[in-house]
Amino acid sequence: MAASTKETWIFGYGSLVWRPAFPFARREPACVLGYVRRFWQGSTDHRGVPGAPGRVVTLIDEAGARCWGMAYAVAPEHREQVLATLEHREQGGYTRLRLPLYGRDDAPLTDSGLVYVATPDNDNFLGPAPLQDIARQVLSASGPSGDNQQYVLELADAVRKLGAADPHLFELAELVRPR
Repeated sequence: MAASTKETWIFGYGSLVWRPAFPFARREPACVLGYVRRFWQGSTDHRGVPGAPGRVVTLIDEAGARCWGMAYAVAPEHREQVLATLEHREQGGYTRLRLPLYGRDDAPLTDSGLVYVATPDNDNFLGPAPLQDIARQVLSASGPSGDNQQYVLELADAVRKLGAADPHLFELAELVRPR
């Protein structure tokens, strides 16, 4: 089977928004519809360690919602390398989905963007908790990719630069911001 000559779109709503760490042909602010970003996934391989997981984001179904992030167009010659990198990076409980991606003014970017989502059936899924509890966990967690606090603050800054609203993220960022 011949390789596709069409670019592949990848949607990032967590660390991929501010640190993609892979080659891309272009990037654009984008959203997925029907989902919200939540810090319900445990990280024992990046922002925490086994026995002391950090909290990272996943997408949760919510009718009428939209989650803003960054979409990356990956050229065909980089596709396999980028997907291998992402499969390793997202190995801690994430499943790859294909979802429609929309740009500004709800303009369709692609009907088949690749999105990594952690579902409740993975071993690292922590689920909902009061935001104060999530903040305490974030402040105490660190892993090979750095402090969990840094992850939250970098993501909040990047999403603010997109001009997107995200009360869950922004409230958590205020709770963990150094005083």
